[in-house]
Parts: sequence; C-alpha cells; structure tokens
Amino acid sequence: MLPLWFTLTAVAAFIAMEGVAWWTHRYIMHGRLGWIWHRDHHEPHDKTFEINDLYSVVGAVVGTGLFVLAWLTGLWWVRAIAVGVTAYGLVYAFVHDGLVHQRWPFHWMPRNGYARRLVQAHKLHHAVRTRKGAVSFGFVFAPDPHRLNAILKSRRTGEAR
Repeated sequence: MLPLWFTLTAVAAFIAMEGVAWWTHRYIMHGRLGWIWHRDHHEPHDKTFEINDLYSVVGAVVGTGLFVLAWLTGLWWVRAIAVGVTAYGLVYAFVHDGLVHQRWPFHWMPRNGYARRLVQAHKLHHAVRTRKGAVSFGFVFAPDPHRLNAILKSRRTGEAR
C-alpha cells in the first residue's frame, strides 16, 4: 500500500506545484521586488544566462531541502513531496527553457497539440514586456491561447482592466 500512497502524494505535489508556480510567477516575479530578477526574462537578449535563472536556483534549494528533511526525519511523505517538487522542476526546465525559449541544444517547435498550446500561451505572456498586464502565469498547464489573445486585445483597446 505504501508505494501507492507514495506515488499519489508525489503526483499531488507535482500538480500542486503548478499552483505554487502560478502564484509565485504572478505575485512575486511580477511583483515590485521580484521583478528585479524577472525583468530581463521579458526583454530581448542573446545571453545564455539571465538574472531570472536565480529563481530556478531557489527552486533547486527548496527541492534539495525537502530531500534533506526527508532523510533527517525518515518521513516517506516528505520524500514523496520532494520527488513531486523535483519532477516539476525538471519538467519546467525542459518545457519552459527548452521548448518555449529554445535554450537547449535541440530545437523543436510543435505544429499542433498540447505542446504547441504551451508555447503559444507562454509567448502571449511575453507579449507584455512590463510588470503588469501579462496573461498566462502557469508553466505546465496552459490556458487556451485564443482566450488569452482576446484578453490582451481587450486590454489594449481599454475594454477591460
């Protein structure tokens, strides 16, 4: 029974991380202080590294801290949460840095399907280069790009705030 609960807990942690990532992206990275690290990610550049990459370092420290806590306490559920958080971080690295921003040695742009939807949603997020007014703050679960585009258009024309 424990392997089932371990797996369910890890999967729940992975799914919960999208909410944590959305909230962090919306209110910290696009917040007054967090924008200091995140701003360069919204500006055109040809750098290999961005100040924004420090957020990934923070995430890695949190994930490592959870594994250390699991080792110190021997609690299986803490280890399961650490696995879910780390898995999310790996998926984030491949999806956000690799697929969306093409920062890996491989370059692949999906023509359709969910991967294409992820790319489109994140590109619409980057259509706004300021701290305010952006859409689509998630990283793995992407909203409908047509809806996001409509929101951006309505904001440009002043129909909605």
